Amino acid sequence: MDNMLEVYLYETNTLLEQLDELLIEAEKNEDFTTNDVNEIFRIMHTIKGSSAMMEYSTLMEIAHHIEDLFFYIRENGLDSLSSDHKSDLFNLMFQSTDALRAEVEKLENNEPLSSNIDHIITDINTFLQKISNSDNAEARQSTPVDSATSIQALNAEISNYPKTDAPFLIKLQYEQGCGMENLRAFMTVSALQDIDLAFEFFPNDVETNPETSESIVENGFFLAFTSQKDVDLAIHLLEEQPSIEAYEVIQNAPVKEAEDSSSEDPKGESEHKESSDTHPSASANTSNKSSATHAKQSLISVNLSKLDSLMAIVGEIVITESMVTSSPEIQNLKLDSFLKSTRQLRKLTDDLQDIAMSLRMVPLSGTFQKMNRIVRDMKKKLGKDVRLTIEGENTEVDKTIVDSIADPIMHIVRNSMDHGIEPTSEERVAAGKDPQAEIVLSAMHTGSEVIISVSDDGRGMDTEKILSKAEKNGILTKPASEYSKKEILSLLMVPGFSTNESVTEFSGRGVGMDVVKKNVEAVGGVISITSELGQGSCTTLKIPLTMAIVDGMEISVGKSMFTIPIANIRQSFKASNSDVVLDANGNEIIKCMDEFYPIVRVHNLYNIETDVTKIEDGILIWVEASDKSYCLFVDELLGEQQVVVKPLPSFLSYFNIKDSGISGCTILGDGNISIILDILNLYTASQNRY
Repeated sequence: MDNMLEVYLYETNTLLEQLDELLIEAEKNEDFTTNDVNEIFRIMHTIKGSSAMMEYSTLMEIAHHIEDLFFYIRENGLDSLSSDHKSDLFNLMFQSTDALRAEVEKLENNEPLSSNIDHIITDINTFLQKISNSDNAEARQSTPVDSATSIQALNAEISNYPKTDAPFLIKLQYEQGCGMENLRAFMTVSALQDIDLAFEFFPNDVETNPETSESIVENGFFLAFTSQKDVDLAIHLLEEQPSIEAYEVIQNAPVKEAEDSSSEDPKGESEHKESSDTHPSASANTSNKSSATHAKQSLISVNLSKLDSLMAIVGEIVITESMVTSSPEIQNLKLDSFLKSTRQLRKLTDDLQDIAMSLRMVPLSGTFQKMNRIVRDMKKKLGKDVRLTIEGENTEVDKTIVDSIADPIMHIVRNSMDHGIEPTSEERVAAGKDPQAEIVLSAMHTGSEVIISVSDDGRGMDTEKILSKAEKNGILTKPASEYSKKEILSLLMVPGFSTNESVTEFSGRGVGMDVVKKNVEAVGGVISITSELGQGSCTTLKIPLTMAIVDGMEISVGKSMFTIPIANIRQSFKASNSDVVLDANGNEIIKCMDEFYPIVRVHNLYNIETDVTKIEDGILIWVEASDKSYCLFVDELLGEQQVVVKPLPSFLSYFNIKDSGISGCTILGDGNISIILDILNLYTASQNRY
């Protein structure tokens, strides 16, 4: 069941994302297309079927009623919807998909499904009744169609009905291409017999005659009943039967009556259920569907834990290959064939590593497209005219990182919508801006990291107001006059800080950018904010492509070895004792690029014995992470190396070792362990120490 649930959740979430994208695009165009209607019907048909199989009745009921609604729209054409109807339909669909997504989230969190969804079902049924009443009113005013062609088509259909005196017929259609229709029909018959219903079925030799399959495919399978009560019981059971694509309840009338009159409908009232590719409106998409099916066959879904295991094995191969080629026993031996083989092994290992890493890479498009929905909903509630522009959505990042940054991006977009964009178009026009505001969500690769930015052309941030609020809250660490603009904007990410005077549905609760910063830094990323008052703001996230394997610089301090991620290093240089000065608190600082930066001596921080204590004997490494920039004093540089990040043992978490500036460890080619330094936390640890 766990495996089935995983597949169900994956497929349902994927379908809901597709539905959201389709609805947002259709709303932008202010209309549905025939393809949109068919696609929504297909999505709901699939969700309904899979939910019924898993016995999730709440999800099945919602999907079933939406499916009925779009069946009606397919049957009657898009002309059956007025412009007001279409606007209401968009709102209804977004409401319904939110309800489906909420139920799926409950399944993901092992929570019970909602027991009462009457309000959603009522809204769907009310809308269906509204458009059907409108259509009936128009139909009563129109002239009945009585052409000879219509009569011939009607008679041709009636001629396929079985000859029986039973007043009620149910015509079944099985899913196209399901195969063995005769046996599926017999299974339906057996299921109905189990509840002691009296009925006839046609063809009546489905159990023994395989040739009846062709007749069922062409004309359908018929059940004949003598009472409406039996029909209702049968329908209840048929709705739970697999492979049934559509059914139709028919009031049985002699063929001769149909021939004598073209103004009466011999079928009377009919009830439609599940219709898919058999409907004429779907026939135009047949070729597209077949090509799409072919494309899907080249993709498979793989459990993320299996990819984690693969990465772990590849990491071990990288380490073992390095240990073999770096073995001291063969360093001075001239073995040409061995060296040639090791070069080839290294090439293959690098290729394997690249492929294994690429398997975990997924585009940001899924996360970015969800922001369309956030902007759309907030536009409605806040009454702001805003467009969202997405750039670089096909940029790929490690799957675990994509999952971790989805919430931060959403929060930043909501912030821009809520109090970044001006409240009214008039205010924007008065400021000489386009009346329609714009939020730009972009992503781009830069070597070993991805830069994601959320920018808007709103009113920007008032640094004086931010500084005043920070001073009022007592979170300043130095006189207000000494804060630079960059430092003031960084105060927005201090826990509990909020510039909103009032709490709204979207922001102002004092919990926001600090959590965003924490989530981004948890995946090795950094976040920064820039803003110009009256012109807009930009929040930038720098995220590593992957956390599994990183380029690192090996350093030594005494007999210990450490690894610093290359992405954090700005420069390494030698310095003399005269270059170092002391600040007011007696801490060492040094000038780099016309700026003074603090010096952190690694041997002092970790109490490591070393003979290298003078500045001229060691080397300084200028490092930077987020808004922290400083210099590390180490014994020597050992060289650059690609390392496999190994997590620290879980029991070390009790000692808060990550707060000491250690993010993990790696195994070097000679078998030694190297500690990977967390540049951001290392600086904080050094300040706490002193």
